[in-house]
Amino acid sequence: MNHTKTLMRTLAGETLDIPPVWMMRQAGRYLPEYRATRAKAGDFLSLCYNPELAAEVTLQPIRRYGFDAAILFADILLVPQALGADLWFVAGEGPRLSPVTTADDIARLRPADEVHETLQPIYETVRILSAELPVETTLIGFAGAPWTVATYMVAGRGTPDQGPAHALRAENPAAFDALIALITDATIDYLARQIDAGAEVVKLFDSWAGSLTGPDFNRYSLEPIRNITQAIKTRYPHVPVIAFPREAGKNYVGFAQATGADCVALDNSVDAEWAAEKVQIDGCVQGNLAPRHMVTGGQELIDETRRIVKAFSGGPHIFNLGHGITPDADPDNVQRMLDAVRQG
Repeated sequence: MNHTKTLMRTLAGETLDIPPVWMMRQAGRYLPEYRATRAKAGDFLSLCYNPELAAEVTLQPIRRYGFDAAILFADILLVPQALGADLWFVAGEGPRLSPVTTADDIARLRPADEVHETLQPIYETVRILSAELPVETTLIGFAGAPWTVATYMVAGRGTPDQGPAHALRAENPAAFDALIALITDATIDYLARQIDAGAEVVKLFDSWAGSLTGPDFNRYSLEPIRNITQAIKTRYPHVPVIAFPREAGKNYVGFAQATGADCVALDNSVDAEWAAEKVQIDGCVQGNLAPRHMVTGGQELIDETRRIVKAFSGGPHIFNLGHGITPDADPDNVQRMLDAVRQG
């Protein structure tokens, strides 16, 4: 592990006077330079699969703000596409997939060990970034966690309550378990190849973990993340894993120990002081400023940023938002946030 980088030191368990900072979706539509590059690419998927342009948009926020980490520009739905699902994006509405709703649909998907054939451009993006990022900047690779990816595959789109996936797991648990297992194996391969290409940290986004309760949370969020983390740790014991079971609530407690993750990312629905007492006791936490502050700015942004830094100052902490920055954010507010973290 490279202990000269602030993010890597924090993930190793060190408490720093000034926490490292990066933002989810930091390469995105709130930046005019991103919009210009996306226009050059033609569409979102073309941008994801163009290594030079994907690397460029990953580097843009690093040049502008000097974040302590860069996260690979890609999308969690590239894995289902690599497994054989049709994927396209509808302007103003988001992603669409050919739905996977039966055991036969699942059987027609490609084997997990074939995902790398489609995803070669993503690994090339990682190689470019590994060579071009500043020496002090950590490179984060990522993937969607199996439950969240499955919700999109079953419904063919994002849904308010992940109802189609809940229905399939209730009506045909064997088929749904097979889908989760396939996504898990494909994700292990995907992350391993990102690491081979130069990713120093990997993150698992379980964006819809909050729709799972009781034993279902453990079975479909915690256990797949644990299986992926253990597989990565077996092959790459020096590579930290960040897990983000968004809106997990009380299920954040003990999540790091149960999964083996080096850091748990927190959404902004949980209080920082509560999380410091209940979650940070197990190690590094990441978060959790509400993204709305990147839109509204003002003294409230500065005060909330300082409050969160203070709340987590007793242990290892990576400052971040509680979810991705939104397209209507003011780029100047990002700098105000950084100044509040770094200058107090």
